[in-house]
Amino acid sequence: MKRGRASTALVAATLAVAWGFTGVAAQAHPDQHGTPDGHLLGTGSEGDLQLLGKADLTDGDDIIADVGIDPRGTYAYLAHWGKPTCAANSEAGGATDPDAGVFVVDIADLENPREIGFIPHSQDSRPGEGVQALNVSTKFFNGTMLVTNNEQCGPQGKGGVSLYDVSNPHKPKKLSDHFGDRGFADSNEIHSAFAWDAGAKAYAVIVDNVEFPDVDILDITNPKRPRLIAEYDLNDFDVDQPEIGLTSSFIHDMVVKQINGRWIMLVSYWDGGYVQLDVTNPAEAQFLGDTEYAAIDPELADPTNTQVPDESRSLPPEGNGHQAEFTNDNRFFIGTDEDFAPYAVGEFLIATGDNAGAYPSVSVGGAASVTELPDRRLNGPTVYVGYACPDSAPVPPAPALSLEPGEELIAVVQRGPVGDPSASEGACFPGQKADQAIAAGYDAVVFVNHHAGEAASPDAPFCGSGAFTQPVVAVCTTHDAFHKLFDSVSDAYPEANPALGQVGHEVDVDAVFDGWGYVHLFDAATNEDLDTYAIDEAHDPAFASGFGDLSVHEVATDPNDSSRAYLSYYSGGMRALEIQCTDPADTSTCELVETGKYLAPEGNDFWGVEAFTRDGETIVAGSDRDDGLYLFSTNR
Repeated sequence: MKRGRASTALVAATLAVAWGFTGVAAQAHPDQHGTPDGHLLGTGSEGDLQLLGKADLTDGDDIIADVGIDPRGTYAYLAHWGKPTCAANSEAGGATDPDAGVFVVDIADLENPREIGFIPHSQDSRPGEGVQALNVSTKFFNGTMLVTNNEQCGPQGKGGVSLYDVSNPHKPKKLSDHFGDRGFADSNEIHSAFAWDAGAKAYAVIVDNVEFPDVDILDITNPKRPRLIAEYDLNDFDVDQPEIGLTSSFIHDMVVKQINGRWIMLVSYWDGGYVQLDVTNPAEAQFLGDTEYAAIDPELADPTNTQVPDESRSLPPEGNGHQAEFTNDNRFFIGTDEDFAPYAVGEFLIATGDNAGAYPSVSVGGAASVTELPDRRLNGPTVYVGYACPDSAPVPPAPALSLEPGEELIAVVQRGPVGDPSASEGACFPGQKADQAIAAGYDAVVFVNHHAGEAASPDAPFCGSGAFTQPVVAVCTTHDAFHKLFDSVSDAYPEANPALGQVGHEVDVDAVFDGWGYVHLFDAATNEDLDTYAIDEAHDPAFASGFGDLSVHEVATDPNDSSRAYLSYYSGGMRALEIQCTDPADTSTCELVETGKYLAPEGNDFWGVEAFTRDGETIVAGSDRDDGLYLFSTNR
């Protein structure tokens, strides 16, 4: 069966182009991006997605995150999330960008959008995934409200949600700041937020990065005094699928929409898939159902894609349910699975010692694959180097061990620290840890889950991702495997970690191609997975490195056309899709077909996408991480 591939003309044109998270709940990675190692190059607009105008907001790369459009369709809000440390970007001889916050852009003239202001966030706190502007009308507030998330990227960072009155976008007013689980002062950091006006009351749902239950719902009827009214752990409904290796089940994103008189929350729950909740009464949400991942990855098993190696065709899917939206008629919803690792870890072996054998393992988002090594294997002795954050105990220098030809000296690094009384410093991203290890003379990194993370998700090899500044080969395994590497197994906690610099057993790891993240079409009534779509390069090993991140990120469905949707596809550009059905009455005959795209000649890196209405026509806004705001028409 054809799985929603791009049209023949667009495929031909494309192929002709040269080319930590750190908390207990094992949440989505705050820095969600791979190593900036090049771009897929394009030819501009094709099909029914035509560039109208753009606003360059920064000359620094990886600065822009999410985009939100106000209900009038005349202002755009773009997250400036700064560098991994939240510091301003200042290059010698170049412009200096502000610290993290939100750009305000006037888009009344779609061909000439212009920045009119900037809303700074608190020190060491940055918005990223959750930027939304909506109308709210309660007895306490009547106007346009801007909602943003807060993630910590420095010692003074604060979490929670921030609410602003942007009824006059030229003069934003703060309503409340950093509210979330545990109140104001020390709220847990949150990865995303979504608010809705339910009439007399208004609510917001936020992603709790730190703990389960992780679906936190706030009453924001009085936005100056938000209240936490409910917390849910959707794993209570058995949404994960451990039988096919999908064990990292946690909230990443969500939308809420009124459907047939009920308020329905569509939750993207990573390896748990996509979950529907009735939140008409948010304090007593009702579980409605969830999607199931196929036992075999449908894109890899696609017989029409002759580029996929035979050994890949029986692999399970990655999971990674990232973000989803209902179509305009609520008949379908479209979900995006985000995956930055085109190679899965094959078999992770402890090769020597009493605990020799295979252990669970996964790739690390943003790290280089094992296939980047000359022999396509990561093998050699291991050395424990601690947490390896900038404020951690110094990474011990690489010892002078004798290596066989083709072997690497491998640093073993723990995720965190979280809840370790022997390490009070703040946690950091895997990329920051990798920098410390490479600087100390190691060749590659094995990341291991920390004790608290494994307690929350037993045997789950989750180590976070992001903030890689160089191509470091790395894989992730479990906390149990960590102790067995160093013969330090202990059921007590705090455990006796190996000594810094202790040499462990040898490991041997290979990899297998499994492609980048892609898109699903679901029947909203049954949660049945009807079709998948990916750009062709995403499932071609020739594009596994050197062309940027070829994973899908977000989807926006068309507010005026129930068959249309738009994708921000990182280095794959902006894509327009149409739901086409052989039998309009039978959803099982429906598939996703690409009808247009935009990819600049020098390439793009699109993070966010929003679709809105102007003069009866659909306009698409995209946020490019390196540039700023792009605006597209969708005339067909």
